[in-house]
Amino acid sequence: MIGSWLDAVRWDAAGLVPVIAQDHATGRVLMVAWMNREALAATVQEGRAVYWSRSRQRLWRKGEESGHVQTVRDIRLDCDSDAVLLSVEQAGGIACHTGRNSCFFQQLQGDQWVAVDPVIKSESEIYRGGGK
Repeated sequence: MIGSWLDAVRWDAAGLVPVIAQDHATGRVLMVAWMNREALAATVQEGRAVYWSRSRQRLWRKGEESGHVQTVRDIRLDCDSDAVLLSVEQAGGIACHTGRNSCFFQQLQGDQWVAVDPVIKSESEIYRGGGK
């Protein structure tokens, strides 16, 4: 019964759940995004990360523009059933729209955030028109 496992997820008032994408090989947290029921079902069916874009109000297949697809190796639900963890293989080694390996590239140093991870590929190289 396909609906039963989706029903176990505690969706928020907007019908969304936060999702953490983690590199399958290294364990590094790559990004945080959102899924609705349709996105989570599509992720399971397709074997690649499909998120809900809150800004675009539509499904977003990670890598659909950049080619940086996330192939899903494992899916976990936390103890409160209100957060999903994806273990993924990240194509191209780039998860962030800024061209970095991880969206978590800023480190608090004293009283300021400092970018500590290098840009692997510029946004203009990744996206037509230079933006995400």
